[in-house]
Amino acid sequence: MELDLKDNTAAHRFETTLEGHTAFITYKLRPGVITVLHTEVPPELEGRGVGSAMIKHVLEHIALENLKLVPLCPFMKAYLKKHPEYQYLVKEKS
Repeated sequence: MELDLKDNTAAHRFETTLEGHTAFITYKLRPGVITVLHTEVPPELEGRGVGSAMIKHVLEHIALENLKLVPLCPFMKAYLKKHPEYQYLVKEKS
């Protein structure tokens, strides 16, 4: 799925609007680390792969920016279990 996902740094979220509905992933950024807090997909867009497509895009962004990931969002955690190829991005607990 192709999405026009934008990083709204003022709101601390990645977002996309489809059919007049906005889906988003909220995050907290600190030097070298991004903490993904929550994924929100409006009911009108559910079941169409929007959440997974957004997560994949965010993970690719994290890799390009050489960030480490702290996945607090349950949806992100579930995605990572199904896609272990992104596990290297996860920050090890200290």
